[in-house]
Formats: sequence, structure tokens, C-alpha cells
Amino acid sequence: MSLKVLACGPLCLLQDGGRHGWQGLGVSPGGPVDKHAAAWANRLLGNAPDAALLEIALGGAELEAQVDTWLALSGAELPLSLDGEPLPAWSRFRVRAGQRLKLGFARAGQRAYLAVAGGFRAEPVLGSVSTQTRERLGGLAGDGQPLAVGDVLACVADDARFMRGASVPWPYQPDYREAPILRVLPGPDAFSDEQSRALFDQPWRISPQSDRMGVRLRGEALGAPCRQWSLGVVEGAIQVPPDGQPIILLADRQTMGGYPLLGVLHPLDIGRLAQCPAHSEVRFTEASVEQAQADLRAFLRFFAT
Repeated sequence: MSLKVLACGPLCLLQDGGRHGWQGLGVSPGGPVDKHAAAWANRLLGNAPDAALLEIALGGAELEAQVDTWLALSGAELPLSLDGEPLPAWSRFRVRAGQRLKLGFARAGQRAYLAVAGGFRAEPVLGSVSTQTRERLGGLAGDGQPLAVGDVLACVADDARFMRGASVPWPYQPDYREAPILRVLPGPDAFSDEQSRALFDQPWRISPQSDRMGVRLRGEALGAPCRQWSLGVVEGAIQVPPDGQPIILLADRQTMGGYPLLGVLHPLDIGRLAQCPAHSEVRFTEASVEQAQADLRAFLRFFAT
């Protein structure tokens, strides 16, 4: 029971809820960089929130079903068709054995998420199947390799789970064409008011050197206080290196960092940043820890049901 990879585009990775409990040994959690889109793909199918799915960068993937089951797609705006018939975005749909699903290249956003009823099956490494290419962990063979043409993704036959397709209501579908305003929580280092305001008072461009480890920004250089020690870093941490061009850490980040930390991106805005293409513009605004905690609790309650 499986889906066969016929084309996989620039980068196609198997991801689940992440590899937790190993950061003390230098192993980052990984997992989807856009947790909002990934959570919707699994929710459409009634899967557990951390069920394994595919993160497809920029599109260009094609798969052949070898089982009757249900799939769901969320994330980047791209053409989607089943045996040549177009399908709506952010939706679940039935596939029959022998049918071919084709994803075109993204018109907005960077990453699409494809889930299957029951989740894709692979042997976990350190408790997770999430693919970490840098650390060579997870994925189909456990060695951190991206998917390749000819790979076979194991899943279960689950044709009777639903009576009909469904879509995410449009108010919950992000508009990846809009330049986002991202919320920032205060960081641990003592930036002056002037240094902090410089982040919020200008637009920033996404550098082409960005990846799953972090998003590099380009703008008028920031000043930063000196720091003589390293500390643990979290997803969304905003580092300011000596050149003054901020780096916002994502799922495949290192676990320790020595650059000063200006702040931390709101947990629910990290995925929106990860969908921004190179050279696009973002802005930032200040937010409170209390509001971010309330937002995150509501998010976790919704997707846990």
C-alpha cells in the first residue's frame, strides 16, 4: 500500500511533529517550517497533528497512487490536478489506485504540505521520521535524504474514511501574495531602544540564502550589544550577527548560538515567514508574551480536537 514518487521538484521532505528531547545533544527538532499549513492538512483527514506528511518546496511533484485512499493538500498556492482534472487548494480528496496526482510550481508561497489518511509510514530515528538533511537523520531510509524519483511512500488503504471531500474555510487560508507584518516578542539581550526600533521602522527583504535552518534578512544594518557567551536558541529567534543583517531561525536551526538575540518571532507567524519567497518584503511589529501564549493555546486546542 503506497504512493510512488514520479517527480519531486527542488526539495521534497518527509516531516512529522519533530524530533523532541535531543537538543541537549545538539539535535534540532526539525518538522514542518509552516506548522499552520501542515496542521490543516492533517486535520482535513482526521490525522493526529504530528502525523507524517510531505513538505514540498516550490512544487513540481508528481505521485502515483497504488492504493485507494484520501489525500489533503495545504500551503503554497500552486496548480493541483488528479489525472489531469484540477482540484481546489487547501482541500481533501479521494484517490484511486493507478491515479496520478500532479503539483505544478508555486505561484505564491514556498512550501506545500501533502498528507495521507493515517499518515505516511517510515521507521523513526530518535523518535521521529522528520528529515534532517544536515544531520542525516530521518526520511524514508533514516539517513536524512530528500525524496527521489522512484521512492515509494508507505501508507494504509483508507478509502472509506469520508463520504465526500472538504476544504479549509477561506478566512483560514493565508494570502501569500500579501507582504506580511510579523509579530516579535522581546529577546533576552539588552538592545537599546534605538537598536530595537531599527528593526520595526523599516521594511526587510528576504535573502536568497535563506533555507530551513533560517531566514536571512537584508536591510539597513542593525547595531547590537556585545555578548561573550553562547546560549540555547529556539525556533523564531532573531539573531543579529556582526554585519547587522538579522537571521530568523527555523526548524532545522542549530541548538546553540552566540549572536545577540533581539527578539523571538510570534510562534504562529513563523510559518508565514517561511512561505515568503526570496526578495519579497516583510515588516515587523512588537507583541506581548501574554498575547502570544493565549494565541498558541488556542491554536493547540483547535488542532488537538
